[in-house]
Amino acid sequence: MSLILRNAQRAVPLRRAPLRFSLDIARSCLKVRNFDLGIICVSNARIRHINRVYRGQDSVTDVLSFPFHEDLNPSLLPIPASSDEYNLGDIYLGVEFIYQQCQKTQEDYSSILTICAVHGLCHLLGHQHNNPEQWKQMLEKETEILKEINRVTGSKLTPLSTNHY
Repeated sequence: MSLILRNAQRAVPLRRAPLRFSLDIARSCLKVRNFDLGIICVSNARIRHINRVYRGQDSVTDVLSFPFHEDLNPSLLPIPASSDEYNLGDIYLGVEFIYQQCQKTQEDYSSILTICAVHGLCHLLGHQHNNPEQWKQMLEKETEILKEINRVTGSKLTPLSTNHY
């Protein structure tokens, strides 16, 4: 199905093709290519607003995920009841925030965008990091996906943090 990648900000330049390519690899790795997925790239003001409204956090962030399906089990794919339900949900990338962080840490902006999108995709499939056990499981899934992206693209992506819950 479709991967919609929308750039809804003008603060930072965005090359969509590399991100789309990496996400196609991730979707294949996860066996969810038959599900729709939305990626919306937004400014600091927009991600802060979304974070405040939906999570009660009045701060900017790198990624927010909004799954289409409820009661997700990270070890199982969603089971759509109809053809209209072949949707994973939406990922909002705070690209301005990500860019600013990359400027501080000297990390590659395009790489970190991909890593954040993969993190968001894991959330859409039910992975969480509220405790050490959940984080370990999510980290393993992210690492598996990033290894496949690395294999295909020749990049050297790794999860952002190995100790975050």
